[in-house]
Amino acid sequence: MNVKKGSSRMRFFGMLVFLVLTMLGFAISAYLILNASTIYTYVLAILFLILSTVSGLFNTATSYWYYRSYFYDKHLEGINKTLSPMTSFPSVAIAMPTFNENPKMVEKNMLRLKQLNYPANKMAFYLLDDSTNKEIAEELKTFSKQNGIKYLHRTDRKGYKAGALNNMLSKSKEDYIAIFDYDEYIVNKNFLRDTLPYFQDKKMSYIQTEKRYADGTFFSETINLFDGFFFKFVQPARALNNTAIFAGSCGVIRRSALDAIGGFPEYVIEDTFFSFESDINKYKSIYLPKVYALGKPIRSFSELAKQQWRYNYGDTQFLRYFFVRKNASKKLLTTLSKIDYMTHGFGLNYLSSMLLLFTLTSILIVFSNYPIAHIGIKQFISQSNLNMELELFGVGALITSIITPIILTKTYFGSAKKGFMVFLVNFALVFIRTKAAMSAVLSISPKKKWVRIDKEGIKNGVVAAARNSIFEILFAALLFVLGGAAIMIDNLSGGLWLVWYGVLYSTTFYFFYRYG
Repeated sequence: MNVKKGSSRMRFFGMLVFLVLTMLGFAISAYLILNASTIYTYVLAILFLILSTVSGLFNTATSYWYYRSYFYDKHLEGINKTLSPMTSFPSVAIAMPTFNENPKMVEKNMLRLKQLNYPANKMAFYLLDDSTNKEIAEELKTFSKQNGIKYLHRTDRKGYKAGALNNMLSKSKEDYIAIFDYDEYIVNKNFLRDTLPYFQDKKMSYIQTEKRYADGTFFSETINLFDGFFFKFVQPARALNNTAIFAGSCGVIRRSALDAIGGFPEYVIEDTFFSFESDINKYKSIYLPKVYALGKPIRSFSELAKQQWRYNYGDTQFLRYFFVRKNASKKLLTTLSKIDYMTHGFGLNYLSSMLLLFTLTSILIVFSNYPIAHIGIKQFISQSNLNMELELFGVGALITSIITPIILTKTYFGSAKKGFMVFLVNFALVFIRTKAAMSAVLSISPKKKWVRIDKEGIKNGVVAAARNSIFEILFAALLFVLGGAAIMIDNLSGGLWLVWYGVLYSTTFYFFYRYG
């Protein structure tokens, strides 16, 4: 995945675009409120204000990250100049958590880790296996014994990945812990030699490197952009605030800092919780924008859906944790760090809730309009035609939401097609993310299955796709019916608008069917 970093001027222009969109949203909202004359139009104006306010806050944060990330390389160069060459080699635990994964992939990637360019007597390898499949567990146990790997198996998944890591902490004594996911294949063997020097700062808690998937299909490479935006723009900007997120793998943690914090918080996304605890305990962190391992490409929509479900469930849990954690806000060093964590927690919720709310607002806008013909300029700007202006504003906002990811992906990742695909995938994930957030709010166990996969594997059939996208199908059907009703009352543009939304929500079924 090639990335064009762009000049400072280009990033300033990009930031300016986000800010102009924000101001335009507020201006439109103010105009609508001032010109509303009925309860119906007041409701629409207020909804538009809510949409503008929330999107404005995120646009502002995005523009900030987007522009500030440009300066991170220079900041990192300054840090690098203060580092001394390694003269000693501390002990490192190399940990790989697994759960019913393909044993061949686990074994291949673990053996590759054993080839790291670091003194062998200073590395200890741990396979943290929570597999419930007895055949997989037995094979991994045998493999570990044959290759000098410490095999730790749990009979329950208490605390999920965090629980497995905490179990390892109780059975290990190494100075540092490097974590890799089962599907990550080392491509740069100097991982430890490059990262450990940063711990010369005694307050350094963890080092996170850039995560990336290996090349795959058009679909998997498009999905790679989800992480691409985060690691290319968000992480560097956050690192300047000492709030770079530990991303769960491809990183190293100081053991003493982890012990002081009390181990990994046992939540679905333990990495975000750990990063937060590290920050409020006054530790430092570094983001190293360099790829040392490549993960397995996400080839199916089911894999993506499961990942997004876990992320949004965990992010929603984190929001509650952030607001109720005793004295957490007082302990955070700056206002910017608070904003970083709040926007991180709201991120996926924002994407899904905004798209859903805008869809519902669009329905109200369409049915506030009436057939209008031969309108002069004076009539167009008159209050009596406010409903039509609402529709024009809404269509303009929709077009902007399509164009923005296309321009960004074309500018920085060289593909407008992938930008449009990102737009479609975000719509396809709206209900998935929303259900995940609701499950977290209601404290429903994350073990609850919602994507049904047959024992033989993921099926691409119509029945399987329909079964996994029933909410989206029903909502799309409702939009098609409402679109048809609008057309029948001679509102062709409004009807087509709702039909287009129906198509967008139908993409969930299409992606499950097309990509499994």
